Amino acid sequence: MTEVIALKQARAERQLSYNEDHVRWLMDAVLHNQFLPRPDPDSIFVGDGDFQAVGSEFLGHFIRMGGLRPDSRVLDIGCGIGRMAVPLTQYIDGKTGSYCGIDPVAGGINWCQRMVSPAYPNFEFRQIDIAHSLYNPKGEINGLELELPYDSRQFDFIIMTSVVTHLPDEEVTAYLREVERLLAPGGRLFMTAFVVDKSAQDNASNKRDARLGFQRYDEGPCWFVPEMPPLAAVGFDDGFLDNALTRAGLSIVTKSLGHWRGLPADHYQDAFVAEYREDSR
Repeated sequence: MTEVIALKQARAERQLSYNEDHVRWLMDAVLHNQFLPRPDPDSIFVGDGDFQAVGSEFLGHFIRMGGLRPDSRVLDIGCGIGRMAVPLTQYIDGKTGSYCGIDPVAGGINWCQRMVSPAYPNFEFRQIDIAHSLYNPKGEINGLELELPYDSRQFDFIIMTSVVTHLPDEEVTAYLREVERLLAPGGRLFMTAFVVDKSAQDNASNKRDARLGFQRYDEGPCWFVPEMPPLAAVGFDDGFLDNALTRAGLSIVTKSLGHWRGLPADHYQDAFVAEYREDSR
């Protein structure tokens, strides 16, 4: 189990309550359920690893680390082709909870609308035509001016898994501004990232993921992988995301470093949980 770094702001956090035996049962049920929708491997356009295994793992993280409840109103920013949505169908209550998934790639949204929403009507999916040099180069919405089509304070739980790993720093700020607007009081953001700390910068390490030899190109906070397009994998200076969350008006509850850097952890990317509190500004 990774060491979870609980920050000072966590003193005021609400008490998390879940049954560990039930969470383990639920994760195993999702992992082995042959009737859950699963896209063709050739149509999965982002993220590696087994579709159901990764989804099952993150369902556990959302509950244990993030405090996700069955009655939560969930927004999944960058939902892709439903990797997080499919396991959540087995947890989010059909009467009291809801899920909204958004993504700039029409193919993933279309698949989710055909394969998920008919069986789970409280799960909806919408394409948002945000420009991105890799995933939606002809998009009409500038990420720096992001305004999502939802009312303020509408969501209890916002997911951003493998999103800021593909964004420049200025757009990260814009996304977090929207997250703060959309979260209800006590609502939480679950975000994954690559934090380039001292251990991640150790190019001599044979334990770090060899694909992620991050290098800095300029004086900004971003780190890129030379062999890849710039937004294929983006890392950030240690402290940048912490400060960005705080500036956006979110209180960091948990910062947990992942095993991509070669250190023991039960998740690959680094994970942040941050909360909107009415008295945080």
